[in-house]
Amino acid sequence: MSQKRIVLAGGSGFLGQALARDLRQRDYQVTILTRTPRERPDGITELAWDGVHPGPWTSALEGAEAVVNLAGRNINCPHTAANLVELTASRVNSVHALATALPGLKQPPKAWVQASAVGFYGDTADRICVETTPGGTGHLADICRDWEHALHSVPLPRPRTIILRIGFVLGREGGALPVLSKITKLFLGGAVGNGRQYISWIHLTDVTRIFRVAIEENLSGIYNAVGPTPVTNADFMKHLRSAWHRPWSPPAPAFAVRLGSRLLQSEASLALMSCRALPKRLEEHGFRFEFNHLEQALRDLCR
Repeated sequence: MSQKRIVLAGGSGFLGQALARDLRQRDYQVTILTRTPRERPDGITELAWDGVHPGPWTSALEGAEAVVNLAGRNINCPHTAANLVELTASRVNSVHALATALPGLKQPPKAWVQASAVGFYGDTADRICVETTPGGTGHLADICRDWEHALHSVPLPRPRTIILRIGFVLGREGGALPVLSKITKLFLGGAVGNGRQYISWIHLTDVTRIFRVAIEENLSGIYNAVGPTPVTNADFMKHLRSAWHRPWSPPAPAFAVRLGSRLLQSEASLALMSCRALPKRLEEHGFRFEFNHLEQALRDLCR
């Protein structure tokens, strides 16, 4: 029996690489669409695409079990007007490129799993957000709204579609955790701003499992891909200090965070905004998290 094929659009980033390895270990044939393809020794195929136009890569979609779209420029950059246009375009254009390829296929993918983010809800303070919570305001909310709308606009008939609003992914080799760990080990791991903003975190192991469940099981619609116990920034940093055996550190005032972000060419609002999202629909489906609590996740990742 031939292997089932998964196509990962924009799969060369931190999450995409982890998902590709996870799927390959489970005997899927994995094809990554990337701007910089390379030969790999691990059985994963990489094909060139620009995230905008159809090309030879469209043949990889023929008969695929699923297409997973992770494409989009890294959100951790200064949110200038020009960058915001590019952040949105890199996401929306990738959806349109995949959608343009579908009508020419005899056997389109059975499922389309689309990445989004909990930034959709905006800055929500301590208000709990589930999948039916309306979208918020602000740059991130606007980007996520346009991103999701692009998928909703794909003409029918279309594959079974799943949107995963992803939270703050914790992993050893990418994302923000290595940077935060480095700062914490230097005895600078204090709360950011007032520390009351919520972080909807999820362990990398659990988020890759969610993608696999979305591919293999009868999920459809929107799901919050976050862990079940969001925490405040102050609690997050307290647990991170504990994981690295560091004492209390003074907080970093909001003005200092904004200044530092400007110097580092990053975006302060990513650390200062609050989102308290819960995985209501995943839990209703019966998904069981391997890492339910932050202390447990950090013990695993900070060894």
